[in-house]
Amino acid sequence: MSDMLKKIASAITLILIIGSPLTNIVHAKSQVAHQVDVVIALDVSGSMSGLIDSAKQRLWDIVNEVGRAQPRPELRMSIISFGRPSYGAGTGYVRVDLPFTTDLDAVNQTLFAFGTAGGEEYVARAITTSVNELSWSENPDALKILFVAGNEAATQDPQISTQAATQVAISAGIIVNTIYCGSDNDDIAAGWRDVATMTNGMYASIDQNAAAVANIASPMDDELAALNQELNKTYLAYGTAGKQRRANQLEQDANAGAMSDSAMASRVVTKAGEMYDNSSWDLVDALEEGVSLEEIEPEKLPEEMQSMNDEQRQEYVGEQARKREELQARISRLDEDRRDYIEKERALRAEDEDKGLDEVMQKGLRALAERKGYSFD
Repeated sequence: MSDMLKKIASAITLILIIGSPLTNIVHAKSQVAHQVDVVIALDVSGSMSGLIDSAKQRLWDIVNEVGRAQPRPELRMSIISFGRPSYGAGTGYVRVDLPFTTDLDAVNQTLFAFGTAGGEEYVARAITTSVNELSWSENPDALKILFVAGNEAATQDPQISTQAATQVAISAGIIVNTIYCGSDNDDIAAGWRDVATMTNGMYASIDQNAAAVANIASPMDDELAALNQELNKTYLAYGTAGKQRRANQLEQDANAGAMSDSAMASRVVTKAGEMYDNSSWDLVDALEEGVSLEEIEPEKLPEEMQSMNDEQRQEYVGEQARKREELQARISRLDEDRRDYIEKERALRAEDEDKGLDEVMQKGLRALAERKGYSFD
């Protein structure tokens, strides 16, 4: 076959792929103009292991809440930790653990790397570090949210007052939401509430250990886990970082599964949604984003594709895309049933359970997004 005929055949195959129901997903992604930046700043001092475990357990519920917003936003997340002596006094014992990223597996990986150690917890420094050292969206319509969670007084920073820190956040258009890990009746709770009020943010007090007891297993969890195994088969790792990113995807599956069936089910729902974008290493997502398969060097393709011709490669990727779309639709339907089941169970347990990190973050995100004009299905 001549080069010209190969190009024509490849173009026809691509048209067939684009003409499939997958087109709606492609166009939806290309038209995303709304951006949501979310930073989670966690106290990692010695007494906060429950908070860290809660974040590990509930990350996917939080992401799924953003994923239900309309119009569908583009989500970037960052992780900051504070209160660890090894970070050094010069930083105010604060560290940027993960700059803004759309790689949700990297977010989960970062959370699972945390340990705790005694130290000074400077909320004001965590806020100013978040504002000054992260590359927040420059889109004037972007929703920029910082969650700060801890259990000591918010006002103990010896160099920066909470008033000064919140003014820095306000000037950057960032809303600070505070989560105090303790009783709302504690004397120091007022300081956390004031920080949120200064930026028109949300305040909540929680039991940091609530996530350990708030797992609600559903009859759909086993089927969702099985569908995840099939979904994983549709990922086609390519490029120099492909194998590593693919391995991390599977590692984060294992991390979620080790936490609870509920955490795993929530992760599967995330993987089936538009928030979960792996176009930097997965061929199916990459082609949706406009990457040309012909421009990728054969040796950087998955091993099973290297001996194929251009037409066979296009057909192979298109087949995986169709399988993935079918699986995503099945997962979405199961998620609706699962959410209904969990809501009913939560209603029955409401009087016996304390609020957890996921609940207050989900409600906070929803309330702030609605202020910005988003609606929720």
